[in-house]
Amino acid sequence: MTGSYEPVPEPINRSMNRVALFAHEACSAHDTGWEHPEHQGRLRAVMSALGKALPELNDRVEPLHAEPATEEILLRVHSLEHVKTVRRVCEQAATEKTILRLDPDTAVSGRSWEAALGACGAAVDATRWVSRGEGSSAFCPVRPPGHHATRDRAMGFCLFNSVAVAARSALAEGLAERVLIVDWDVHHGNGTQDIFYEDADVFYLSMHQHPLYPGTGSREERGRGAGAGTTLNVPCPPGLAPQAYVEALLEGVDQAATFEPEVVFISAGFDSARDDPIGGFTLEPEHFALLTREVIDRTRASADGRVVSLLEGGYNPPELGRCVTAHVTALTEAAGN
Repeated sequence: MTGSYEPVPEPINRSMNRVALFAHEACSAHDTGWEHPEHQGRLRAVMSALGKALPELNDRVEPLHAEPATEEILLRVHSLEHVKTVRRVCEQAATEKTILRLDPDTAVSGRSWEAALGACGAAVDATRWVSRGEGSSAFCPVRPPGHHATRDRAMGFCLFNSVAVAARSALAEGLAERVLIVDWDVHHGNGTQDIFYEDADVFYLSMHQHPLYPGTGSREERGRGAGAGTTLNVPCPPGLAPQAYVEALLEGVDQAATFEPEVVFISAGFDSARDDPIGGFTLEPEHFALLTREVIDRTRASADGRVVSLLEGGYNPPELGRCVTAHVTALTEAAGN
């Protein structure tokens, strides 16, 4: 796929019951070392859990292969120097057959470049698929995660900002005029916020633990210039009852719905689940299912159920698998409404 992609001007008849899973095989090959929280076992747990659930969901879920993103697509969000740096270090890791680090938290190996392109490609393909009306919504079980990556820096386990690439592509390709990004990862998506902080066409909503890495995401950060008012942060302390987190985020969704987004993206971080080793939130799988249904319902008037969800954090693999399954199941339930 290239940047010359021409969107279909009129949606085809949508099978509202279909939810796509857009994946790329290289995402499983991104090797950070087993001691790293963002290790290969995360995606294995996700795919194993989804595989067990698919017989029950097989008439509503369609696994699809994603094409890798091109560098041209990455440059819609990231600087050329950043793209070159990530590629160079990944190629060095391949040559030396070792794991290298872009910063103390962010590791790459020989196939990390392919994985990062695959993750961004899945996000973009899912956006096109949903926007063309081929199905209601899509989930991308991909890694590395993306929401910490800024325009010119890899950080927080993230190489490229997949959700930002997808959102910017939706705008650039004429698939939407306004988009909403809902981020429920336990960490603030500083990269996503920075990329769109002055953008009037992207509303960024984040519920996250505060204080916690990366230390950004205060309520006072509301956007700047043309983007004033299109950033909404909901920082929360650790250890609250799960219903408190649900109510806080959904209050934000109601505010964001007045923006009238035509496509909704979810930075689906499941490190906000109970017992995640690097988070302090208390959500259970059923709360992610509830959030999924409510985000879709509360934005349906403008987005018509068009949702693209991307895997971000979640570092307790068995629980991650359960939470993703609940999330995808809720996507299928919402698609049937």
